[in-house]
Amino acid sequence: MRLTTKGRFAVTAMIDLGLRQASGPVTLAAISQRQQISLSYLEQLFGKLRRNELVESTRGPGGGYTLARRAADITVADIITSVDEPIDATHCGGKENCQTDGSRCMTHDLWTSLNLRMVEFLNSVTLQKLVDEQLAKGLQIEEKPSIKRAISAIPVTQPVRINAPNSVFALGNAFSKV
Repeated sequence: MRLTTKGRFAVTAMIDLGLRQASGPVTLAAISQRQQISLSYLEQLFGKLRRNELVESTRGPGGGYTLARRAADITVADIITSVDEPIDATHCGGKENCQTDGSRCMTHDLWTSLNLRMVEFLNSVTLQKLVDEQLAKGLQIEEKPSIKRAISAIPVTQPVRINAPNSVFALGNAFSKV
């Protein structure tokens, strides 16, 4: 089995979400910045995670994503399969047509057994376990920054508004009206 960036990034982003959702919806932009994952790539992954009911989205200001179920009820296998990542070590995808003549290869049973073990293992690891491991390692979760308005001792001056044409066309129109 080869775990591609799609599966790895999906699990990483879900851990990040699981760590921070207690303080409200988490934006993909924030996950992107913290985990160094492309925002457009995260949007694709979270679209699939949402369709598979692992996350829920909230629109508007203060919106973002939250887990659709408890972290203890989401397994790594759920996350990986939700983003269309196959958990299959066989060359034939389990169809038993591994060789060029369409017959089964000699190692087919070995790779099939490995698939079963991988799925068992990934089903045994919950998102909550991964979140707890990060917290046990001492990861500090920053609180949501509160929005504070700066108060300055220096008065703010309003910019001078000049009523002049802002393009060559507007200048031409101004002269044609005269």
